[in-house]
Amino acid sequence: MPTATSLHKPSAAGAQNVEVSRKLPAEKTVAEQLALMAEYTRVHRESLDLPKEQRELNCLRVLYPALFRNLEPGDWFAGRLDFLPIGFGSVTSVGGVGHYCVFDKLDDFRESLDAAGDRALVDELYDYWTAHDTKALYCADVLTETTIGRFIDPDYPLMATARLSGVMLDYATMLDLGPDGMRQRITTRLGTDPGNDFLTASLGALDLYAAVVDAYLDKVATALAGPLPDDRRHRLETVADSLRHVRDGRAETLHQAIQQAWLFALLAGCINYGRLDDYLGPYLVRDLAAGRITGQEAHDYLVSLWTLIENRRTTVNGRIIVGGEGRRDPEAADAFARLAIEVTRECHFVEPQFTLRFTKHTPADIMDAALDSIGAGATYPTLYNDDVNIPAMMYGMRVDRRAAEQYVPFGCGEFVIQGQSVGTPNVLINLLKLLTIELGEGVDPMDGRFKAGPVTLRPLARLRTFEEFYDQYKVLLDYYLDLGADAQAYSYQVMNREVSFLFASLWMDDCIARGRSMLDGGIRYLGGTNETYGNINTSDALFAIKTLVYDQHRYTLQQVAEAVRADFAGYEDLRRELLACPKYGNDLDEVDELANDLYEYVARGNRQRGLARGMDYYLIVISNNQTNTEWGRRTAASPDGRVAGQFMSPANNPQGGAARSGPTAVLNSLTRFDARYHGGSVQNIKFTPTMFNRQRPKVKSLIETYFDSGGCQLMVTVVDPGVLEDAKLHPERYPDLIVRVSGFSAVFVDLDPDVQDEIISRELHGR
Repeated sequence: MPTATSLHKPSAAGAQNVEVSRKLPAEKTVAEQLALMAEYTRVHRESLDLPKEQRELNCLRVLYPALFRNLEPGDWFAGRLDFLPIGFGSVTSVGGVGHYCVFDKLDDFRESLDAAGDRALVDELYDYWTAHDTKALYCADVLTETTIGRFIDPDYPLMATARLSGVMLDYATMLDLGPDGMRQRITTRLGTDPGNDFLTASLGALDLYAAVVDAYLDKVATALAGPLPDDRRHRLETVADSLRHVRDGRAETLHQAIQQAWLFALLAGCINYGRLDDYLGPYLVRDLAAGRITGQEAHDYLVSLWTLIENRRTTVNGRIIVGGEGRRDPEAADAFARLAIEVTRECHFVEPQFTLRFTKHTPADIMDAALDSIGAGATYPTLYNDDVNIPAMMYGMRVDRRAAEQYVPFGCGEFVIQGQSVGTPNVLINLLKLLTIELGEGVDPMDGRFKAGPVTLRPLARLRTFEEFYDQYKVLLDYYLDLGADAQAYSYQVMNREVSFLFASLWMDDCIARGRSMLDGGIRYLGGTNETYGNINTSDALFAIKTLVYDQHRYTLQQVAEAVRADFAGYEDLRRELLACPKYGNDLDEVDELANDLYEYVARGNRQRGLARGMDYYLIVISNNQTNTEWGRRTAASPDGRVAGQFMSPANNPQGGAARSGPTAVLNSLTRFDARYHGGSVQNIKFTPTMFNRQRPKVKSLIETYFDSGGCQLMVTVVDPGVLEDAKLHPERYPDLIVRVSGFSAVFVDLDPDVQDEIISRELHGR
């Protein structure tokens, strides 16, 4: 970690995640919210000398069941949850991390108060949490003046945060055991380790789950006491029956299984829900066969669950995965998958982020239904190729095939092993900004600040060959990869020091067996990911420098650097030549080989650094959660011809306008990267409805060839020519137009204008 002399006091406020979807307003009054935050703070302060597990449990008892909302009229399940500016959580998409305070949201809350006494109380809360918010504690140790900024502060080449993204519980074990079965397992383990604070608090967490169920039973009983339409009464009676059953026991029906899994996911702060077809499919098939439910009722259950997920509004999460290898009952799981695809197409929601894992043996009707859903404009499912990803995860995560078969994507494309691993992306690196810093001989042309740390960069005039220039870039890159690996490892230390994530640890292997919480040695595989940005801009820029400076000798490296500093003002001819240089995405061997060389250097170097710091795996993810645009705003002009402030290319996709050789060439370039070296990579492509739907055999053949050639993933937007441009001008006409941003979908008109521009710039195939 950085030494104290290199640190500065970070700003605790500011955006901490991508927020496109608009959150639902809290159900509780402002006064009730303030009272809860004050009580949470009081309990936390009074529990400071207690073991972290007991402190966490005490604080959770303040929040739950108080923050659980009433059922909405159409709900088939209990489980709606508010989040406050102060509380407890796992991720920044809903609340914060550990014991948290979201300082800018607390400031906004303060502005809604009229009474001076209430405002003064908020000020006291703010001051307390500056010294106790988990992420603020991490930032105070990690952030530096010039090299590492908080997520999201795009002035820095590296951003870091503390969060526990992507946790996917072992839902199958949860449903097999039920609360009583888990209670017995914990009690047995306590017999061999009496006084274990984690195990003792885990029993308290199960008691708290029961208290939440009891609170919902009271809410339902109150609603049933009044006059209700017959259909509403039936829904509430079904909810009450399931709640009574799953309070302590194992789920026996589809409704009970969904209800139990949903409540535990909410309590654990999980915003991704794993392989639903695997753990819910058998319940569906049994219920239909026994006549307990009709097909329409099963459909309605899923619509309600999809609605609950959508209403959480996490923007980049809400993952549901169906299909693929490693399912316990593939036939039952496929029955669920078919229904899930139908519901996804019908709902046309931004969330859940619905994903289909497939193999060469996936039933043809499921693949056809998936393409029909995409062709209808749903943008879902995203497609993941098990034939590539499972062997890749065996190598990348260093696990056997049985474990690798349980890989699941989350967020913007990162992989974890469901119920067995942590792989949160707590660092992000801007490869393109580092290249512009090398061209500035250590100075970032965007703001004039020196950001090369202790790295000594030779003057550009002394770099006589492309290899010398590229090797020096790698030296700077190595320094930042070291910083990133240190920051990732330290995030686990800080979070583990402060909290145990009790509800998540309950249902993750091997926490109970080891008697330790996830980050305290309980998790089976402690991994991590580093989100990389500007990958293709960087490789295109390197190729342009190689071509124009070192191969053709048309310009000097100093002239290119001067043009970049000037944002090409007065260097228009040079920019035209840079833009005209061959680009990635056109199936050009030399260009793609350089892109792959950079990719493998970053990926291998990142992986080795994580292993050296004690992680079981540490992989890059070639991601894009609109950070490519936000970081682009603060990245100088670059030698690929991109101007200062312009968005960077999304993930490892070509820069907008660079792919000039058709969709086959784009997909061929995408297959160059060996999937063994990354922990998730997102590939976007756009088609017109005419091409995607009316030329389906051609498109299907194109996609199949891509996957047969080693393609690991694909996400597709289907949109008419000119629609996105018109939606930008007339947003009121397109309130439901959904597009793939990259690792997530969003309503197009909710995106920032330059994010819209980046999506518009992507090649639309089939015009």
